[in-house]
Amino acid sequence: MAVRRLAEKQPKSFAFSNENLAWAEREIKKYPEGRQASAVIPLLWKAQEQEGWVTEPAIRVIADMLGMAHIRVLEVATFYTMFNLEPVGKYLIQLCGTTPCMLRGAEELKKVCRRRIGEQEQVTKDGKFSWREVECLGACVNAPMVQINYDYYEDLTPESFEKILDALAAGKEPKPGPQIDRQFSAPVGGPTTLKTVGK
Repeated sequence: MAVRRLAEKQPKSFAFSNENLAWAEREIKKYPEGRQASAVIPLLWKAQEQEGWVTEPAIRVIADMLGMAHIRVLEVATFYTMFNLEPVGKYLIQLCGTTPCMLRGAEELKKVCRRRIGEQEQVTKDGKFSWREVECLGACVNAPMVQINYDYYEDLTPESFEKILDALAAGKEPKPGPQIDRQFSAPVGGPTTLKTVGK
């Protein structure tokens, strides 16, 4: 894995919104006295939800809230790839590049991303899209697939993937899940066993 670093350009400050600050304080109270550092991952995640990425000022604020050295929170943020260390698009596309997805067409999906968005980690000029290749997202049976923000889109072809991107660009919400006529991880083409049960 490549070394992960914070973006060169950083905002001057960070503050949790009132709602998120109240949430963070409740989260910290879940841990026994002296163990508040255990809340570091949830607080980093909440900061990312608020800002879209984890900034250096957010790392300092979280470290101070938890009584941790700043470097310790930085270590956590740079270790876990779920934390975005630079700005991302409104729609962050995480494209699975692991073997099952690769065997079923992930390379063609990468071509769509490069043509429509640019190279990995670039944000489109309108701020809507960015993408990166990631390791297994756990939907191998429905390969190839992508995760866009919190939703999975599976059984993709370049054409169906383009339609999803078109819908998002137009402000619509495409249907997540398999993009072919199957129910989640059921076999393509329908059931192959137990067809005579109950007959």
